Amino acid sequence: MNLLNRPATASVLYDAPGPKARARYRLFGVLSVLGIAGLLWFVFAALDDKGQFNPDLWDAFQYNYVQQQILDGLLATLKAFGLAAVFSLTLGALLAAGRLSDHKPVRWACTAFVQFFRAMPLLILIVALYYAFFAKDPMWALVLGLTLYNGSVQAEIIRSGVNAVPRGQGEAAYALGMRKTQVMASILVPQAVRSMLPSMIGQLVVTLKDTSLGLIITYQELLFVGKKIASQPLNAAGFPYIPVVLVIGPIYIALCLLLTALAQWIEARGRSGANRRTSSAA
Repeated sequence: MNLLNRPATASVLYDAPGPKARARYRLFGVLSVLGIAGLLWFVFAALDDKGQFNPDLWDAFQYNYVQQQILDGLLATLKAFGLAAVFSLTLGALLAAGRLSDHKPVRWACTAFVQFFRAMPLLILIVALYYAFFAKDPMWALVLGLTLYNGSVQAEIIRSGVNAVPRGQGEAAYALGMRKTQVMASILVPQAVRSMLPSMIGQLVVTLKDTSLGLIITYQELLFVGKKIASQPLNAAGFPYIPVVLVIGPIYIALCLLLTALAQWIEARGRSGANRRTSSAA
């Protein structure tokens, strides 16, 4: 069929599916839904056989000391995340500046640092720091491990964002006699922030979730507290594994959603500010 005579609803990249293809797609969709529903029912039945949906398992959460433990675990999680977020962003900015440096020794050293800690499994890094230096204060093993790993990832995000700015922007600034530090701070980084902000916030969400690795080194963050609650049997009802998951899981989800919403708000303010500056300049 000639492209000029193709119906307006058809795509120029592929042929629209015919009746048989649409029937197959509907069949595959129904089978997929049935498969997922069957899997969920199997999991539910297995847990129900073990008594995990017994209402008595929720009794633990009515005690003040359990509620306080959850609150303390949440605060410990936020403390570790806050420190790791600030330190990783600072380290990432420094490493990105080093990787963009004109001095080869600085560039090579920063590149080796970034590649090493990006390749290092985070759990191994945290455990090594704990046993080597921070056995008496596991929070700093967690924070430093998160900083080294996520700082290296943030460095690549920042470097890629700066390199994505059109080359002519920097060349024009150099032609005006600006130094490289001025070009980076005044021209390149402000423009790069818009493109790299979603990736930076996404990595911060990963940092927040990775605070749960503190469980391995006995740092009493939220997941550690949840495990401790779940490991205590409630009379004849058993161990409250599912209730703990249904309480702790939504807390992590809510924290990640709040962080994402904050990023979207910051991004929206940045766009509105840029639009105002463009309008005033015009």
